[in-house]
Amino acid sequence: MSVLICVQNLSKSFQSLLAVSNLTVNISAGEIYGLVGPDGAGKTTTLRLLCGALKSDDGEITIAGFDIPDHVEQARSQIGYLPQRFSLYEELTVMENIRFFAEVRGLSSQEWRPRCMEILKFVGLDQYINRRAGQLSGGMKQKLGLAAALVHQPKVLLLDEPTTGVDPVTRQDFWRLILQLVSLKNISSNSIKEPVAVLVSTPYMDEAARCSKVGFMTNGKLIIEGPPEDLRKKLIGRILEIQGNNLSLIRQIAKADSDVEDAQLFGDRIHIRIKRGSSKGVISRLDEECRRQGVEIIRIKETSPQLEDYFIYLKYMIQKWCRKI
Repeated sequence: MSVLICVQNLSKSFQSLLAVSNLTVNISAGEIYGLVGPDGAGKTTTLRLLCGALKSDDGEITIAGFDIPDHVEQARSQIGYLPQRFSLYEELTVMENIRFFAEVRGLSSQEWRPRCMEILKFVGLDQYINRRAGQLSGGMKQKLGLAAALVHQPKVLLLDEPTTGVDPVTRQDFWRLILQLVSLKNISSNSIKEPVAVLVSTPYMDEAARCSKVGFMTNGKLIIEGPPEDLRKKLIGRILEIQGNNLSLIRQIAKADSDVEDAQLFGDRIHIRIKRGSSKGVISRLDEECRRQGVEIIRIKETSPQLEDYFIYLKYMIQKWCRKI
């Protein structure tokens, strides 16, 4: 697959704030690259730089063979961009919105209607073409935004936290559409013929786990990147899962153990990150100490690391490194 997003040594500052620092990313057609990190990490700034909305201080950006800023209009013609907040016209209907964006992108009157209908059918809005955008649910608004981003057949999709604030079912539906766009499976639309390259920022680790590759940003810097499975493997043998009748006390007991680096709540259980090779000793001591304090442990075992476990570990390592300098 050809590289459609090529970013080399990209940097951007706002006065004394370094928002993006020496960023290098390459994304090919058929790939989903998940950009994750805390608020203020530089994710949104990165997406705005890539679509030409901001001018970089240094570095190179190439979108589908066109470099920014020298060929910014040609590059933009290859981009579909979905910002964090719904940015379409709420007083216009679904069809009027997508027609507007189709014509802005240069589609003729003979082209836009069949293409708009195909895209709206793909995102599941073909039954709502006469509904005003302001009357759509949050999830339907995001689907309309995706339809508008796809109507000109872009090769690159830039999605800035596209599912924030929508319900879990809608999140699943939205990601089903994204996965179809990169694989071209179960797509009947003639308007979608080639797999796209997707760069998506997300705060959700379950979404990041669906990506081909994940990059973690903090303070404008890309700390590490790789396939989700490769990142999870780095903690194999170091994550214990505990269920019991007093999770707050169990967590307190666990964090007091010298071989425990961290303990975090994961729903109705706790994930404990331990030092390498200390699994049996920690399990034995925690079981004994919990019994001594009258806490019932339902289950304690080694478990497969989740992506969230790895990023919690990464934040721990960054903080540890910062304390040393």
